[in-house]
Order: sequence, then structure tokens, then C-alpha cells
Amino acid sequence: MVVVYALLALLGLVGTWWFNIASMRAGEDYLAGWFAGPASSSAAVDVIVVAVVACVFLVVEARRIGLTRWAWVLVPLTFAVAVAFTFPAFLAWRELHLRRATAPAGVPALAGAGR
Repeated sequence: MVVVYALLALLGLVGTWWFNIASMRAGEDYLAGWFAGPASSSAAVDVIVVAVVACVFLVVEARRIGLTRWAWVLVPLTFAVAVAFTFPAFLAWRELHLRRATAPAGVPALAGAGR
């Protein structure tokens, strides 16, 4: 799952910023584009709510498992970069952390990753 989450984070980063850069190059008003019509407004509200929920989850979950430092890095990045990047990145870090916490001494965290 670590690899899957990491690949999805990379896809989220590249996929969103490909279009963000294209929008900037075209001189578009980025935020106005989010609410240009009913369909884009619906998608914008959808993404905003999911981003807020993801931030709440990652802060609460990070505190629960001891990854608090990462949560506070990812919260602002969610809105500056993309939730499509930060949420799967958090899930990858979470998976690694949980594996390290439960792995026997001397066993690498990625051992058994194919299970």
C-alpha cells in the first residue's frame, strides 16, 4: 500500500500542477475558474469539503499514532499544493509508520510489502 499511496500522491501532484501551470500561463483567474458555472462550482465545493475533512482526519490520526509533525506540514500544503497530493502522501507515511511500529526489531518497514 505504501507504493500505491506514493504513486497516487505523485499522480495527484503532477496531475493538478500540470493544469495549474497551464492556467497561470494562460493568465486565467484561477479562483474565478473554480466558480465559473454550476458544474465547476459543484466540483469546487466537493474538493474544498474533502480537503477540510482530509485535514481533520490527518491531524486526528497523526496525533493518535504519533506523526503530529507531518500533519502540520501537510495541512497548509493541502491548500497550497493539492489534497490529491497530501492525502495519499499522508496515507503512505502513516502506513510506513505503522509498519515500523509493529515490525520486529531488525526487519525493514517495507518487508512484506507485497502481502
